[in-house]
Amino acid sequence: MRIMMVTSEAVPFAKTGGLADVATGLSKALVASEHEVALVMPCYRRHIPESDRGEIVGQVTFEMLHTTLTADIFETKIPDSEVRVFLVDRPHFFDRDGLYLENGHDYGDNAERFLFFSRAAVEVARHFFRPDIIHANDWQTGLVPGLILQEREHQGELGNIGTVYTIHNMAFHGEFPSLQMLNTGMNSRYFNWEQLEYFGNLNLLKGGIAMADIVTTVSPTYAKETCLPEFGYGLDPVLENRGEDYIGILNGVDMSIWNPESDPHIAMQYNFQNYKEGKAECKAALQREMGLPENPEAMVLGLVSRLTDQKGLDLITKKATQILNANVQFAFLGAGDPRYEKILLKLQQDYPDKVAVYIGFQEGLAHRIEAGSDAFLMPSSFEPCGLNQQYSQIYGTPPIVHAVGGLTDSVVDVQRHTLDNGTATGFVFREYDADHFLDTVWRAVGMFVHHTEDWNKLVLNSMVKDSSWDRIAQEYTDVYERVIAKLG
Repeated sequence: MRIMMVTSEAVPFAKTGGLADVATGLSKALVASEHEVALVMPCYRRHIPESDRGEIVGQVTFEMLHTTLTADIFETKIPDSEVRVFLVDRPHFFDRDGLYLENGHDYGDNAERFLFFSRAAVEVARHFFRPDIIHANDWQTGLVPGLILQEREHQGELGNIGTVYTIHNMAFHGEFPSLQMLNTGMNSRYFNWEQLEYFGNLNLLKGGIAMADIVTTVSPTYAKETCLPEFGYGLDPVLENRGEDYIGILNGVDMSIWNPESDPHIAMQYNFQNYKEGKAECKAALQREMGLPENPEAMVLGLVSRLTDQKGLDLITKKATQILNANVQFAFLGAGDPRYEKILLKLQQDYPDKVAVYIGFQEGLAHRIEAGSDAFLMPSSFEPCGLNQQYSQIYGTPPIVHAVGGLTDSVVDVQRHTLDNGTATGFVFREYDADHFLDTVWRAVGMFVHHTEDWNKLVLNSMVKDSSWDRIAQEYTDVYERVIAKLG
């Protein structure tokens, strides 16, 4: 099968969040399953050095903004893979410091930028790589399924391409004034309440949901949650309307990047056979690096996260001083809400032997926190899928999570029977409040300190669980085949 992945970001080229990991991880796994895959993304010049852009293979041109616009198309590959990559290069739109925003503010022309990109991606399908399936992602490419539907309804040459649309986060709609409809390249009749129109505005997320052949999201639980008003952000009726054509598939992990057996960032590489020695070495190295006392008895709780309410920082900061009464150390990495940055830095000042905080992001340190921590904090208030809880499991670092979205699907709570049957992979609390969170932390601390045999069993369960993209790629292949069957 020929599959075109259309995305606004992908590692190693440009990344702001999990979408970049998913686009690349799934593409590589599909190629490993003997599909032909091309990934299309913007050429962010300040993120992608000239040496990584490959060769210009041609141009695409179309009418937009009352003029003729052109983009150069570069072709390269994802490193160490056979995934072809087409980079859409129009410096006026994509030669900027940020991908979507700068200094905390969205770019004022994001509508034009990503309508242009979506239209250019469809032209890449027309001229450079004719796929069986186009797989679009999030609001930035929400126009793509509509453009293909329009081709189909007008007997255009691209009308036999199937479309799959994946929602990575319902919170971001890509909602713009109705005048932007003029830049979509679509007939105004698609601007209606069933397709692109949302309370008088153009809504690209809604368009993708309404017009793709099949819609997916990044976990089975999030698929159910988003059909409810509290998680649907106003689009729950549109999702519910898709019925069986709306599917949740849990994201996988790129094991070429996140694997303690081959990770170049950590003090000692290890696997499920020598994890005790490996994790002890990584823990001591992490404590040294972050300026904490080297103490094998202290339980290190790790965090790699945006510092926001969504990620549960309200719960963590409310209960931090109580948790620190135990023989516990915090190793935290992240940036976000200045309020939480300030609270965590004050904690570090008050507890210099127990709290280490790095404000910002550093890829290597993220790996070392996953490997060197004893448990990982991820008490998100909502989480479409979440990747860090899966990284933690692979590194033998049981996660402490709130039962929501993909956390529900990827973490099985420690109970006597789940330990005995080998399914337990972490600690889960159901009610989103600080007391339930604290109780769950105490369960983890209690097991770590007093029940070493059970703890080791839990660590092993986590490490041997299959979180790779290979199995997930087969689920997506089934979806693509369903789309092709629908089109007859």
